[in-house]
Amino acid sequence: MSGSVPGPARDWTVGTAPGIFPFIGHGVDLVRRPLAFLNSLSQHGDLVEIRLGPQRAWMACHPDLVHQVLRDPRTFDKGGPLYDRLRMLLGDGVGTCRHEDHRRQRRMLQPEFRKARVTDQVRLMGEEVESVCRAWRAGQVVDVSAAMMDLSTRVVSRVLFSDSLDTDTAAEMRRCLATVFRGMFVRTVMPVDALFRVPTPANRRYRHASDRLRAIVDAAIARRRRGTPHDDRDDLLGTLLTATRADGGTAITDQEVHGQVLTLMFAGVESTALCLSSAFELLGRHPEEERRLHSEVDAVLASGRPPGPDGLPRLLHTRCVLTETLRHRPPGWLFTRLTTQETELAGHRLPQGATVMFSPYLLHHDPALFPDPHRFLPDRWLPEEAVAVPPGAMIPFGAGSRKCIGETLALTEATVAVAFIARHWRLRHLPGRTERLRPAASLGPRELVMVSEPRSRQPESTPPRADSRAPGTTVVPVVHDSRTAGGNDVRDA
Repeated sequence: MSGSVPGPARDWTVGTAPGIFPFIGHGVDLVRRPLAFLNSLSQHGDLVEIRLGPQRAWMACHPDLVHQVLRDPRTFDKGGPLYDRLRMLLGDGVGTCRHEDHRRQRRMLQPEFRKARVTDQVRLMGEEVESVCRAWRAGQVVDVSAAMMDLSTRVVSRVLFSDSLDTDTAAEMRRCLATVFRGMFVRTVMPVDALFRVPTPANRRYRHASDRLRAIVDAAIARRRRGTPHDDRDDLLGTLLTATRADGGTAITDQEVHGQVLTLMFAGVESTALCLSSAFELLGRHPEEERRLHSEVDAVLASGRPPGPDGLPRLLHTRCVLTETLRHRPPGWLFTRLTTQETELAGHRLPQGATVMFSPYLLHHDPALFPDPHRFLPDRWLPEEAVAVPPGAMIPFGAGSRKCIGETLALTEATVAVAFIARHWRLRHLPGRTERLRPAASLGPRELVMVSEPRSRQPESTPPRADSRAPGTTVVPVVHDSRTAGGNDVRDA
């Protein structure tokens, strides 16, 4: 696959997904068994019509079609039910704005996400992962999902705000984000506003969480505006507050600052947390890969400290584990675009304003691109093996000019976290417990609990507990069958 626009000679197939329910379309399937539903679509064509509530949408199931969409953001602009909902919450930030404004916004933010800038933030990432793990004890049942959400919230809040959020506010922000993530997906696949105006407990929680997120960001901006020049901090909020428009030199408004901060917070917290949770869940079920990871981090992190910039390039297997996790369970698993003019896709004419969808999850599980795609195989990404992966087949961060601006930051944070935690702790699955994926706005385990076992002697002030090894924690390697994963997965929306 080259990512080029497919030629006219190809015989594309266009079909319609069966099982359309009146009023809600395929919303039931997308809410109750989203991954299985996605995996079934390619049986009906390269381009498949589905229904999001009463609205028609087209799912691009072939990689060439996906890349035609991603490489032409002028025709296939960010839009559709997902981005309509996101704009209501986030405004027009770099991740949600229309094509015509994207280049200006990206140029304004790009310096904060360059490799050199991210390298400067490795130390704070290490500090935060140490802080999150400090309270773990031998034999403790750890809520891994919550811990990784806490970690990514801490890192993103420091990148955005330095130390200007107190502990209670940061914790409230994390809870609000979790609530919004749960509610966003169902509002995307069933875009019927009347359903969400009903004052149910879930709808009230969603509205309250959305309001509080906006209030937290507004308060942080107002505090910084009131500060003196000596209060300037070297963080992204500071960059935004001093940014000016290229066309006239006027400062960007507080509303624009608000939108960028909320967008980066929304994009940077849950996706990284779910990637980390998925990595530990998969490692716990593949002990040979876990042993190889432990061997590497023991050698690279001999001092026991988090990796620094010089150590990161030596964590080859760690990066392979994370890359395979992103292939196997991409947090960004389902996206929408909106046609800005009448166009053709797979030989099918689409009108202006048509919703087009694509799924990195579906693409990453295409056996034509990744042999044995439902197995967890980090060695796919060794340099000598990765050359066999078709160009453009791997899109956990998207592709083209709208590729995620925070890719380097997210991968660096994840590498630091996995390496440090694996250096000190072995996380074991609870006997008899199976973690079910619960897709929402992002994909990954949201209720993952595991038993923590120390890999090195505990500090003198922290004697190991008598139950340091939970009985029955023997791990049996299994192959996660992503084709059938996903049952009643979206709850409390």
